[in-house]
Amino acid sequence: MATTVSRIPLSGSTHGRGVKVVATATAGTTIHTATSSATDCDVITLYAFNSDSAAVNLTLEWGGVTAPDDNIKLSIPANSGLTLVCPDLVLRNSLIVKAFAGTANVVTIHGFANRVTTV
Repeated sequence: MATTVSRIPLSGSTHGRGVKVVATATAGTTIHTATSSATDCDVITLYAFNSDSAAVNLTLEWGGVTAPDDNIKLSIPANSGLTLVCPDLVLRNSLIVKAFAGTANVVTIHGFANRVTTV
């Protein structure tokens, strides 16, 4: 079996641009929907930018909305550059990454997925 890897933009973005986190509670703003395959996978890398003058709490909902099972919680520093919030985590089977923040419209998520396909 051969494996191919294709870098793709986040499905919640427009042409690879950042995704503004509008939601302040579950269910969050959609960041990316993983491949529908049950065997292939998306290896997802995410960065957050906080334009606010104060740190903002960010919650990623990884494939579901059950706390704490599906939650990844971080504090994004004020006026930050890009802060790594997801280093190559895997998702598949049409599961969705969503995000919500303590303050609406100040955190933007950037990133990509490496779609790993077995042929």
